[in-house]
Formats: sequence, structure tokens, C-alpha cells
Amino acid sequence: MTRRKPPPTEDEAALFRDAIGPVRRLPEAATPASRPRPEPRPHMAERDEHEARGEFHAMLGEGRLEAGDSLRYRRDEISPRILRRLARGQYAVQDELDLHSADSAQAEAWLKRFLAEARAGGSACVRIVHGKGRHGDGPPALKNLVDRLLRRRADVLAFHSAPPAQGGTGAVLVLLRPR
Repeated sequence: MTRRKPPPTEDEAALFRDAIGPVRRLPEAATPASRPRPEPRPHMAERDEHEARGEFHAMLGEGRLEAGDSLRYRRDEISPRILRRLARGQYAVQDELDLHSADSAQAEAWLKRFLAEARAGGSACVRIVHGKGRHGDGPPALKNLVDRLLRRRADVLAFHSAPPAQGGTGAVLVLLRPR
């Protein structure tokens, strides 16, 4: 515990003033202004905006699929042999979703719900019919949406465009991770 010195007595203060001599009082100085605080930044909103812009640019970028392009994807843990078997239609399709009548927002919601329900129901292989996209004047929107969403989902192990007898490049077969 530290001890504080008692304040100087009147005699000590007088001795100090005598030793120093006459003093001149300095003018009162204004207190220095503190630096202004920076404006708060909405970091989460900026991050979300950045991610949304990235997705939008990826959607517009050169990775877009055309009407006749085949979809294919596999996770690293899935062997190329399994993807080849999927491409030949050698897995039994246990459920199907047809997105023909949906716009992009509806298709996204339907696809997410369908995959969650299929996986909860124990389905291992499902077919998603997105159409070939030959009626529009540009890349097929639903086909690109399905490709992008399936690649991002952790419960999707692999997918490939269906064989011609099952819809060809207008449908995709999807292998789901077991529950």
C-alpha cells in the first residue's frame, strides 16, 4: 500500500513562492479538441453486399451455361466412377422436381425445400427438371440457377445432366449425402 504525501502546509507554500520569486499567470488555454470518433460502419451489411455482388457477377460471368451444355459436379470424396454411373442413369431416381412453371425466385425456394425433404425422407438420388432454356433470348436462367445452388449445398455429393431418356440436358440427376 502506497502512502500519499500530505498537501503542503501554508508555511511550505509561502517558502516555495519566496524561493521562486514573482510569477506571471499564463492565459487560460482552451482545452484541445479531441479527435472526432469515426462514423460507425455496418460491417455485416457490407459483407453481405459484397457477397451478393460476387454472386451476381458470377452469375453474369463467363461461367454461364448455355442450352445444350451438360451439368456435372462431384465433391472430392466422390470418385469419378460414381459420376460416370450417375451420367449413365445407373442410380434409381427416388423423387423428382419439375421447375418448368417457376420463375427464378420460386425455383430457388422450391429447390431448397425439395432437397431438404428428399434428404429427410432418405432419398439418395433425385431428378430435377429445369428445362433446356431454348425459349428465352439468353442463357437458360433455371439451368444456371440449379447449377449454382447445387454446387453450394453441403448435402449434394454429385450431380450430372440426365441421360437422353430421362430428360438429357433439360434435367439433372443429384446424389444426396445420407442423413
